[in-house]
Amino acid sequence: MNKPNWTIAFDADDTLWHNERGFALTQARFAELLRDHTSVDHLMERLLAAERRNMGIYGFGIKGFTLSMVETALEITSGAVSTDVIAELLAMGRGMLADPVELLPGVREAIEAVKPDAEILLITKGDLLDQERKLAQSGLGDLFDAVEIVSDKTPDIYSRIFARHDTAHQMMVGNSLRSDVIPAIEVGAWGVHVPHELTWEYEHAEAPVTHRHFRQISTLSDLPALVKDLG
Repeated sequence: MNKPNWTIAFDADDTLWHNERGFALTQARFAELLRDHTSVDHLMERLLAAERRNMGIYGFGIKGFTLSMVETALEITSGAVSTDVIAELLAMGRGMLADPVELLPGVREAIEAVKPDAEILLITKGDLLDQERKLAQSGLGDLFDAVEIVSDKTPDIYSRIFARHDTAHQMMVGNSLRSDVIPAIEVGAWGVHVPHELTWEYEHAEAPVTHRHFRQISTLSDLPALVKDLG
């Protein structure tokens, strides 16, 4: 059996399947519940600040997001938020954890097309149980040679993961410039950006357009041609 030429790692949320739209819908309802206390823009600023503060405690994912909504509601209302609102916020979080998985177009076909000459990895961050649930429901589990669910995506994390896969080339594919592309490029891998229509503000960053290891494609369907072109 020929040794794979590539290690190609994929992000999960909003790269393989929809994720952020569930957060967007929940945030819209959150704003509606607190509309008498503050503006939408100010509420979202306070929520993002709470999420940033809490990442080191709760990590990434729906559970941390839900607790940050509760914390923000208490702050915005100086503790006067009703128990009914708190109960609804918690119920929305539970509902998000039960949302069905919907693949983005062409995902399986793209992975299958590059798999013959590559070790295929999934590198995702967030809540362990939720990420395992989504992978199981996605039907993609059989395509991955390894699955890495990490607390964060940093150059050190990518360096250690790619070091376990001895191939000529490494690539990280994802919708987040901040988490998927830039730190992978920093350790010598190719960083392939696949923009999604909805991206969490925390994940925004300036694209490293002049870096020789940066590429951007419109959809995952464009990935096989790119990998072939890069050799």
